[in-house]
Amino acid sequence: MPAATVLSSVSTAGIDEGERLAFWEHHNAEALVGLTCRTYAAEGLLARQVNVALGPLRVADIAGNPHVIERAPALVRSRPKDALFVSLLLEGEGFFYHSGGCLVVGAGDVVVYRTDQPYLFGFGRDMRQLLVDVPHEVLAERRPGLAVATPQPVAGTGAGASSATARALRELLLGAVSAPAAAPGSVGDQALDLIEVMLTGRGTPVDAARVRAARAHADEHLQDPGLCADSVARALGVTARHLNRALAVEDTTVTQLIQHRRLEAARRHLSRPGAHDDRIGDVASRWGFGSQAHFTRLFRAAYGCTPTQYRTERTARP
Repeated sequence: MPAATVLSSVSTAGIDEGERLAFWEHHNAEALVGLTCRTYAAEGLLARQVNVALGPLRVADIAGNPHVIERAPALVRSRPKDALFVSLLLEGEGFFYHSGGCLVVGAGDVVVYRTDQPYLFGFGRDMRQLLVDVPHEVLAERRPGLAVATPQPVAGTGAGASSATARALRELLLGAVSAPAAAPGSVGDQALDLIEVMLTGRGTPVDAARVRAARAHADEHLQDPGLCADSVARALGVTARHLNRALAVEDTTVTQLIQHRRLEAARRHLSRPGAHDDRIGDVASRWGFGSQAHFTRLFRAAYGCTPTQYRTERTARP
């Protein structure tokens, strides 16, 4: 299956201040949904957006200064869109106003709403969100008869299964939008699995023995380039969806589990005596990473330094 694909990337920074709002509205109407935008910031609207295709889903990585967007009833009628939006607020704070009231949203919160109903979403300070665009037909195919009340807060920053699922979804999407070419082809289906668990509150119960078996199988096959969520699931006689639901309450997915185990194996490799003679590219290849650059980026994110720096600190030539 293909990896994630960047569809568009825009910013208002290079646009004349007086034209930024119109530019932003036009771009969103074409790439995401019809809306109007306003800001009282002295510098005007400063915002950027990256849109990524993840199989049947679209994800928008949006950041900006304080502003308000509105999808008024007239726009719902004139620019119809039949989809469910899942907003994961990464930074900032805001409010979501709709016909049934107003939700206060903070960093770490998730709000689900439908694009066929009016809303106003405002941000009081600099913000960043991941906005998942789920076509209604995609959700209906996976979960026939599911009626999603809108809008609804489905998770927050606290403890519990829903928050763990939201965190797993956030990390999965952040990895996909930060390195689309390195994203697994199944990332869209994995995201849908997590969204479905959040919406229904009824994920497959965690089978502790099966999760332990998944970890053991991954550890035994870390050097196999074909190791992936589907291969682990096949070895255990279940579906990848089942394993992802089981692991969601532990704040991870099968793909993330494999990546973590590979990083740990590479880290141990770089700590062993004689590792100073090994090329970093060879270490990356040995433990299943597609390129040295991808391995280095993931290693730095996980341990706060590059593989070379880590090895230098822990080994020395005799």
